[in-house]
Amino acid sequence: MPQSRLFKPFKIGDIEVKHRIGMAPLTRFRATEDRVPTSLMKEYYGQRAAVPGTLILTEGTFISATCGGFAHAPGLWREDQVAAWRNITDEVHRKGCFIFCQLFAMGRAADIDVARKEGVEIVAPSAIPMGEDAVVPRAMTTDEIKRTIQDHVDASKNAIRAGFDGVEVHGANGYLLDQFIQDVSNHRDDEYGGNVENRSRLLDEVVKAVANAIGPERVGLRLSPWSTFQGMKMQNPVPQFTDVINKARQADIAYLHLVESRISGSQDYNGHETLDFAYDLWNRPFLIAGGYTSHEAQKLVDEKYPDKEIIVIFGRQFLSNPDLIFRIRKGLELNAYNRDTFYAIESAVGYLDYPFSKEYLASGTNV
Repeated sequence: MPQSRLFKPFKIGDIEVKHRIGMAPLTRFRATEDRVPTSLMKEYYGQRAAVPGTLILTEGTFISATCGGFAHAPGLWREDQVAAWRNITDEVHRKGCFIFCQLFAMGRAADIDVARKEGVEIVAPSAIPMGEDAVVPRAMTTDEIKRTIQDHVDASKNAIRAGFDGVEVHGANGYLLDQFIQDVSNHRDDEYGGNVENRSRLLDEVVKAVANAIGPERVGLRLSPWSTFQGMKMQNPVPQFTDVINKARQADIAYLHLVESRISGSQDYNGHETLDFAYDLWNRPFLIAGGYTSHEAQKLVDEKYPDKEIIVIFGRQFLSNPDLIFRIRKGLELNAYNRDTFYAIESAVGYLDYPFSKEYLASGTNV
């Protein structure tokens, strides 16, 4: 395994990772009620910066006060949030790692009780609920759409001030930008809906505006073409996502982050569709997520796509193994994760208490 391309460095944007295993954006609900990152989060991300040269993606982070509806998720529109994130990025950088902030808005995926408590109206591209028993969102106005673009720009600038190496625009998993992309959630008849090009428009405008604001080398994009999570998945996503990816390529951004069909949200899914169409379209670095084992990750970069620059993204295993890269490289057994503590609000349990391997502790941190 140490001879695998998994452990060869490569450049992504302006940073050079030392290996090709990255940490997924993982919702954990450990921020405060008013969306400020905490000291728990500093220790958590610091633990997972155990091996220098690792790329870490944060949990989804709100771009504004009006895009929420998700309890104890962090934000990045106020100065106290910027300062709290700065403590985290400084810790990650101190350990020789890199960190991108994933930026998003909920749209129709917002929790109705949280939205009511915060006085947030649930909006979406169209008045189409996420499911049978879900709230019917209000269709956004053009002015609100333009405001969403500016909110992404403002949050991306705040991310750079907070010390992040870059941002990831979240166009996946049934959140607001994904809702605009797909015809299952977007029935608009204006310039933001009605055909492939119009459904791509908001995401394209967000990506280009953010890239213009902070530099394209600091911007990534996450997509989940095949995901059924939160009421998504077009009958034939390929033409739509081909258009999205072609536009992202024109924006010259640092990477494309894709979710395999075998994952739906945080759950495994029996999907068999491939990302081959996207591999054919994109000639820059990929981040690929899909519930990979270490053997599958090695096979992906060494055998399946040896001509592509790929970081394999681990989520649940990174959650339960702060020294995951060390363990994979040494062929060590992994800690099992406990799903019951994934979302324990503001708790250290299941967050900071997964142990490092005794071999890692004996080795020191410069591995």
